[in-house]
Amino acid sequence: MQTISNKPSAAVTDSLPVLAGAALAVSAVGAVLALTDLASPLRPPFTLFFLIAAPASAVAAGLRGMEPLGRLVASTAGAVALNLLVAQAMLATHIWSVRGGVAAIAGLSALLFLLALVRRPGGRTARRQTL
Repeated sequence: MQTISNKPSAAVTDSLPVLAGAALAVSAVGAVLALTDLASPLRPPFTLFFLIAAPASAVAAGLRGMEPLGRLVASTAGAVALNLLVAQAMLATHIWSVRGGVAAIAGLSALLFLLALVRRPGGRTARRQTL
């Protein structure tokens, strides 16, 4: 008799850190290629991946209590909204550039990560109270 379980298999849970590391590497390469203005055929797709993945993961860090699918949808929508807001603000002030847009998204994503880290109760940085 086979038991049905809601737990993911060991192969899936073992590959998640590897996939996250690969996504981080691709995203970092995209940001570096865009900021240094190197001519490479990988620059457009990697930069686009950075522009979606960085703010999406930053928004997802703040949505820890949600279901995984809802968190994915909300973080992707937040990433698109953040990209549109940065582009609109830069266009309205006549300072649009690819480098500036990538730098602004990187800065806002880092700020969102820091806010999620500071706001997280009971994390590794939380001090234990003695009675």
